[in-house]
Amino acid sequence: MSKQLRELQARKSTLIQEARALTERAATDNRDMSDEEVSAFDALKARIDSASGAIDRESSLIAEEAQMAIGALNHPRNAHITVTDNRQADPMHGFQSVGEFMQAVYQADKPGKSLDERLLIGRDWGGGRGAAAPGSFANEASGQDGGFMVPPQFSQQIFQLSLGEDSLLPMTDNVEISGNSMAFPKDETTPWGTNGIRAYWQGEANAAIATKPVLGLATLRLKKLMALVPTTDELLDDASALTSYLPDKVATSMRWKMNESILFGAGNGVPVGALSSGATVTVAKETGQTTQTLFPQNLAKMIARLPSGSFANAVWIVNNDVLPALFTLTLGNYPIYLPTGLGVGGIQISPYGTLLGRPVFVSQHANTFSAQGDILLVDLKYYQTITKSGGMQTATSMHLYFDADLTAFRTTFRMDGQSKIVAPISPAKGSATMSPFIQLGAR
Repeated sequence: MSKQLRELQARKSTLIQEARALTERAATDNRDMSDEEVSAFDALKARIDSASGAIDRESSLIAEEAQMAIGALNHPRNAHITVTDNRQADPMHGFQSVGEFMQAVYQADKPGKSLDERLLIGRDWGGGRGAAAPGSFANEASGQDGGFMVPPQFSQQIFQLSLGEDSLLPMTDNVEISGNSMAFPKDETTPWGTNGIRAYWQGEANAAIATKPVLGLATLRLKKLMALVPTTDELLDDASALTSYLPDKVATSMRWKMNESILFGAGNGVPVGALSSGATVTVAKETGQTTQTLFPQNLAKMIARLPSGSFANAVWIVNNDVLPALFTLTLGNYPIYLPTGLGVGGIQISPYGTLLGRPVFVSQHANTFSAQGDILLVDLKYYQTITKSGGMQTATSMHLYFDADLTAFRTTFRMDGQSKIVAPISPAKGSATMSPFIQLGAR
């Protein structure tokens, strides 16, 4: 693919995104487009059509040149070699590692250093490398203004690292979206309740009893999680250090923030956590139970408060200092906590083994031993999340901290989440409510 064709395609893609933003803004506000928006859309449509025509012309020329090259094979005296740049299709844009990419960014702004052409792949420069960038501020869209997008493969590399063995996001009911929000209809009625869709035994010749669903609506809107990392020029000189250090540190921090928000998010600019919702059930200590103790009855009562069907999805989340107490718990002569290697499946089930048949995750998100919330039992399939399609987005700027000899690397991830239910579930018989989000009370 020629460089000119790449530039034309990038320009058309940018115009389409701008047009889409206009329609999505109106759709999000549940309204028709204003006259100004319609005029702007028509102008963008005309530019898109113009770009499409230019792409068709350039593609036609490329096809003709290819035919000439084929003809040259039959006439050796007119033969010539055609070189094609395949790095556009390479998800890493020709870079071998994150460190190599970061070094190229670092060198791009140094006096006397030539710009690595791999940084230009996939960018719409609107007139070539020497053209002035619109605006007077550093931004991620143009290289002249200090920003280069990290090749997609590197962004995905960070995203995979953030979904490690202790990440909670994969356990949720997640939906990737292309817009900024999504509404989820929901029905929180039970088969034994007094409202919603209900069935009745029908007597002969009796009129049927009609019921109707009771539907609610939950709307999630993406929140932004960002890591901004100014990096010294000295560190940028060591590509091998960058390749392993920066992605891992960014992933670890973002994973922690995501987990904390999924469990305890306050909802003010962050997701509403499962344990922050009104659906949480707290299991009280046993009568006469002293502090710094843990009884098998505590855990059994937590399991008893799970809704039907949740046990197969539930996981234990405990603080590190709960582990010594777990090792001493037995039912008769049988231990109820099976560390790694002692249970069926071993490490395939959980790195920390199983407790009463469910995986154990040791985490600092749980409270310290004997405090409320030191042991959590959660079924995160009852927790709805949305994430922006494409995973994490990563960019870099050389001008943000120019006077301090620093290069800034930015990673953003957009998500939102909340419990699917707003209150514990009332049972058909008995008085103990049920919930997919259970914590053990203080002792």
